Amino acid sequence: MNAPRPLLSLDDALARLADGAAPYRITAAESVSTFEGLGRVLAADVASLLSVPPEDNTSMDGYALRAADVAAAGVVLPVSQRIPAGVVGGPLQPGTAARIFTGGQVPAGADAIVMQEQCEALAGEGLGAVRVNAVPDAGQWIRRQGEDVRRGEIVLRAGIRLTPQALGLAASVGSAMLSVLRKPRVALFSTGDELMMPGEPLRPGAIYNSNRFTLRALLQAAGCEFIDLGIVPDKLDATRQALREAAERSDLIITCGGVSVGEEDHLKPAVQAEGALQQWQLAIKPGKPLAFGSVRRVDGSSALFVGLPGNPVSSFVTYLLCVTPVLRVLQGMTPDLPPALPLRADFDWPQPDRRREFLRVRFNAAGGLELFDNQSSGVLTSTVWADGLLDNPPQQAIQRGDVVSFLPLAQLIAR
Repeated sequence: MNAPRPLLSLDDALARLADGAAPYRITAAESVSTFEGLGRVLAADVASLLSVPPEDNTSMDGYALRAADVAAAGVVLPVSQRIPAGVVGGPLQPGTAARIFTGGQVPAGADAIVMQEQCEALAGEGLGAVRVNAVPDAGQWIRRQGEDVRRGEIVLRAGIRLTPQALGLAASVGSAMLSVLRKPRVALFSTGDELMMPGEPLRPGAIYNSNRFTLRALLQAAGCEFIDLGIVPDKLDATRQALREAAERSDLIITCGGVSVGEEDHLKPAVQAEGALQQWQLAIKPGKPLAFGSVRRVDGSSALFVGLPGNPVSSFVTYLLCVTPVLRVLQGMTPDLPPALPLRADFDWPQPDRRREFLRVRFNAAGGLELFDNQSSGVLTSTVWADGLLDNPPQQAIQRGDVVSFLPLAQLIAR
């Protein structure tokens, strides 16, 4: 018998995945409304069309005046004009004040704002007068022209994924449209005659296909164009046909299940027949089996292929650790995992595995991490309960109070 091949470390696997995905990087771009940019990856820098703010304005409701006109508290100045936001006032005459509201443009000649809480409005002719009860410093409560952004400055770099705040920034500098990369097209299918869809009566020996829903949602959260090919029977010809269809329609094919070495696992020979396959055993838990390769298209090009394990937690974790980096490479980003946070473990883990473990944990009221009781790869409830994954080195026992490495799910999903 051949000796079992050594398990591949996650770091080595990520390097191979990144190298294998690099030639498939998406370069095609399209223009979308800034309203529609959420989750998309910028294809071109965004430069500001204006300075922000465009002119000096006030950060407070109050009175615009010359600081030199208020040498002592209690000075009374006539109010010469009223300046709401969006209104451009006239030059401020010496010895007068302008009533001004947050966001209003500071009139020429004024060099300070005194907040209204430090002033007393007085009745009189015209707009009346104001008693200034505090001595101002020149420049106080004034937001200077361009203090946030200068005209022509690059505010968003190509290659970033657009967040809500990035869209707000793009809008603030006048960008109504954005150049973004085409969405990755990802085809997904599951293999297994035991799989059924929710809503169907569950026959003996069957299970509902939860992975189809989890992976579909993860891909949607990552901004992918999703192609759902459903459940493929455990037959070689059916698997080959599904791979051919998926390759013609997608950049990346993801399958779930069938990556082990059982007699009913047809993915390995199917991918080998339709393209090229590397099949690894990863030194992680959960998620040991992983397949990576490519499937030929009719025109001679190919689509990437990743085969995930079938156990629901293994599929979920392996997607986050291995598929997300591939998607990032396709969109010109780095494949790196997010930085881990050092947090306190409020539990004991006395019998670690020889593989690198990703344990489901969540925050507790004391600011530490607690562990889900059942870390089996089939317990999907743990992924809903958890706030993140504890990245535990091989054979590393954990004692209560130890500092451990925590990967928040919020940073692993839709990076």
